[in-house]
Amino acid sequence: MSTWLARVTAGWMVLMSLSLIPQAVEAQGRGNGRGQAERAAQAGGWAGFSVELSTQIRDFYAVHATGTAQPLPPGIRKRLERGKPLPPGIAKKMVPQDLHAMLRVPPGYEIVEVGLDVLLVEVATAVVHDVLMDVVR
Repeated sequence: MSTWLARVTAGWMVLMSLSLIPQAVEAQGRGNGRGQAERAAQAGGWAGFSVELSTQIRDFYAVHATGTAQPLPPGIRKRLERGKPLPPGIAKKMVPQDLHAMLRVPPGYEIVEVGLDVLLVEVATAVVHDVLMDVVR
């Protein structure tokens, strides 16, 4: 009877370990925010600024320059990358209401100013999906 129990237990262990393989393969290379933009693009989501949208944003700031924007320190600015979350404690502010009214921002995203840059950020995860450098004046 004990050999039968050992065989049944071994069989269950093999089945359970085989059931975990598809999950491990699916998660490969997706840690720390990697793969977010690719999945959004494949799902028909919005993965970045279109050429038209980036032109609208640049044109707006060219006309509405305030001259008060301060650049980020180089070490912090280097950390603003696509596919990575915003650094903790970074000062961000919403784009001006006039600009926000012109843009069609899909649900779940926000467009913010960080230093001289404009970022497209996923609200739920704070993952940066696109960066327009040196736009704010």
